[in-house]
Amino acid sequence: MSFVLALDQGTTGSTALVFDETARVCGSGDREIAQHYPASGHVEHDPEEIFATTVAVAREAMAAAHVIARDIAAIGITNQRETTVVWERATGRPIHPAVVWQSRASAAICDGLRARGLERLVRERTGLVIDPYFSATKIRWILDRVPGAQKRAEAGELLFGTVDTWLVWKLTHGATHVTDVSNASRTLVFDIHRRRWDDELLASLDIPRPMLPGVVGSSARVAETDPVHFGAAVAIAGIAGDQQAALFGQACFAPGEAKNTYGTGCFLLANTGPRPAPAAGGLLTTLAWDIGDGTRYALEGSAFVTGAAVQWLRDGLGIIANADETEALAATLRGNDNVYLVPAFTGLGAPLWDPYARGLLIGIERATTRAHLVRATLESIAYQTRDLVEAMRAAGQPIEVLRVDGGGTVNRFLMQFQADVLGVPVEVAAVRETTALGVAFLAGLGAGVWRSLDDLRARRAVATRYEPAMPADQRETLYGGWLRAVERSRGWAAPIPSGRAPGNRT
Repeated sequence: MSFVLALDQGTTGSTALVFDETARVCGSGDREIAQHYPASGHVEHDPEEIFATTVAVAREAMAAAHVIARDIAAIGITNQRETTVVWERATGRPIHPAVVWQSRASAAICDGLRARGLERLVRERTGLVIDPYFSATKIRWILDRVPGAQKRAEAGELLFGTVDTWLVWKLTHGATHVTDVSNASRTLVFDIHRRRWDDELLASLDIPRPMLPGVVGSSARVAETDPVHFGAAVAIAGIAGDQQAALFGQACFAPGEAKNTYGTGCFLLANTGPRPAPAAGGLLTTLAWDIGDGTRYALEGSAFVTGAAVQWLRDGLGIIANADETEALAATLRGNDNVYLVPAFTGLGAPLWDPYARGLLIGIERATTRAHLVRATLESIAYQTRDLVEAMRAAGQPIEVLRVDGGGTVNRFLMQFQADVLGVPVEVAAVRETTALGVAFLAGLGAGVWRSLDDLRARRAVATRYEPAMPADQRETLYGGWLRAVERSRGWAAPIPSGRAPGNRT
């Protein structure tokens, strides 16, 4: 029997799973990684910790599955997408901590691009909006921040990569510098129509082209790992950004099929087929994958802080010991008592794209308890997902059934509330780690473990289906309160004009 090793490097941790030919999980390993917040709105990771934990969990998963490197047909790598690493070509040493996709560090650079009138060009060529979320402005920010970095990059001494690229580089001991089309499409400098780096956009940010990786398909043998890591060389045959991998793992192979992943953030993607659908209402047009039969595109909506808000309840406030407590606590209340949390800790993503929004807790009274805050946090995840679904509907992509995956799907209160506030059924995938499953599918296709999409579609299973049970008028009243709260959170961290005090709107 052949096995596939999926490496899922996410925002809060690194996970590895070993799948057999039936797509059964045979072994796994996971470790958290440290989050660093050096300034307001800034989020960073240690690239070396990212790599070390990825190798460690891979070895743990292989040991748990009782397999060795020679049993592994292929490795698939999926990753937190826009997170940016810049390192030395000669030594492999990062010149700065990784700037995480959530980070608002490059907000001023984005303001400058908009002031130069580049928004339409960016939208047309990349399918994205100008926002600190994406990689290119993070590259510019790092090159500005590290003395001498611009000249070194122009001389070919520095390399850029998203986390997939960093992992491939390290796993191959510097032999391979590549990314796949799905990750390239999240950089803000990749033409999704011509499938190549865009010289005009690179020039607009003064990013030297030699820094950039080669772009490959999502399902093909692109490299072999150095034997030092796992005892023998193993083919790397699948690469995809985490949300595109989850779309693939949910078997959303046909246009119109959609999924939502509940992780650090929530990410709603709908397959739009071989042609990019025009984005509207704050959605993004992105490359889904290329498995050798042509490019597939998707519409995407992103909510930056969902599961991360639950982590904040645990680590920031200390009002829960673990996420499992939240389901029972939320259920102790009959309603939310008009308490709302807008977790705009690093701004708002789709559909508003406000990098200056900040978190807001509103509606609290003397009788408010920690249960209210926990419930408001869970409800905020469902409300943000509805924001994305409404944007999809406005763009002509109605969602009749929502396929869901990720850690948040174990919370029955959240899943039922999600179905209620959407008014559509919610189907929870039997394999919660659908992101890892998706990249395992891609790697397995690339290595010949699986032969066709039909073979993969037959392996999709639903664990639970939640039907909406809330009256429509109640649903709309609750959602209306959410929209009011969101409006009050907007623009809070925007630069204040000289001579005007904070909060003074006159």
